[in-house]
Amino acid sequence: MIVELRMLVYSAALLFVLVFIQAQAGISAQGLSEMAGNRDGMAPPTGFAGRARRTVDNHIEGMAIFAPLLIAAILGHRINHWTAIGSQFYFYGRLVHAPVYLLGLPWIRSVAFMVGVAGMAFIFLSDVGVL
Repeated sequence: MIVELRMLVYSAALLFVLVFIQAQAGISAQGLSEMAGNRDGMAPPTGFAGRARRTVDNHIEGMAIFAPLLIAAILGHRINHWTAIGSQFYFYGRLVHAPVYLLGLPWIRSVAFMVGVAGMAFIFLSDVGVL
């Protein structure tokens, strides 16, 4: 498997883990009965449960950009050294971003986020033929 696809698969696996963490945080904060219900009228999560929800949302938003850029590069035969580096920057940036976000460490979180954004920029620039 090429490194770009491996990073996409790893990113999806990270999302799965984050969703599991979020579910466990919700159960701890709200209780199993509340989480098993329809959640109408449930207060927005706060504390760790809120950070877990925002971490999942943020990862989904990143994947919504990363995956199409990467697939376009692969299908358009634009994969190169920069797309390999970009996909690794994205995944490893997100891998650091997730626990740092869950722990509530703001500046490190922002740096890790920007590493992922830089990775997506490398892929985009390869897609449009700049790199």
